[in-house]
Amino acid sequence: MRIGLAQTQFPHSAADGLTQVIEQIEQASQQNCDLICFPESIIPGLRGVGYEVEDYDHKFQQSAIAEVREHARQAGVAVILPMEWQDELGLHLVAFVIDEQGELLGYQTKNQIDPGEDFFGYVAGEGRHLFEFKQIKFGIVICHEGWRYPETVRWAAVRGASIVFHPQFTGDVDNPEFYNQAMIGRSTENNIYFASVNYALDNQKSSSALISPLGERLCAAPLGEEALLVYDIDPSQATRLLASRFRADLL
Repeated sequence: MRIGLAQTQFPHSAADGLTQVIEQIEQASQQNCDLICFPESIIPGLRGVGYEVEDYDHKFQQSAIAEVREHARQAGVAVILPMEWQDELGLHLVAFVIDEQGELLGYQTKNQIDPGEDFFGYVAGEGRHLFEFKQIKFGIVICHEGWRYPETVRWAAVRGASIVFHPQFTGDVDNPEFYNQAMIGRSTENNIYFASVNYALDNQKSSSALISPLGERLCAAPLGEEALLVYDIDPSQATRLLASRFRADLL
């Protein structure tokens, strides 16, 4: 399966985020990608990280999903679309999954919220989901979950995921080596691919990258630059050996 990881600019608005998504889907199609993944909350942007983000507009979010579904169908490219999404429980950070025919397969909520995000109206979701595309199972963990809660990645791996996608926002951190090495940890402790997708930021310290089931950094985007990483993954390399030996009964 050929995947694309879109390291985009932080959106100026929800409409700008949607425009970037549509443009990147077209680029992914031109490069024969099967699936493309975007950074955390590409529509309308992530609150509390130093950028102005407009008020939540549920009608716009709904229309954006519909438009992305149509472009996915036209391009024949599946999409992992991180967004804000409000329901009866509150405002969530989610990642919608759309297949190459434009069908909505569901979404994964961010269930482990960074403590700082409590101040910007985000609430944790509930439940984890495994997705399947072209007979390849995958999971999604969103930013803080993948960095600080490796159990979220393990959940997908023990249930058959060959790859876990990690939409994120990581800017000017004091310990970038932690974030770069955590990607390797999530892959090698499960023997799966780990695909982390950040924004192109002026103060970026953690790149978008794809890590192999053996911990190799297969590709990485230049810091601070827009890029579409394209790579052909081989699911047979994701043996899930360590994940399959996990003794959940001892927890």
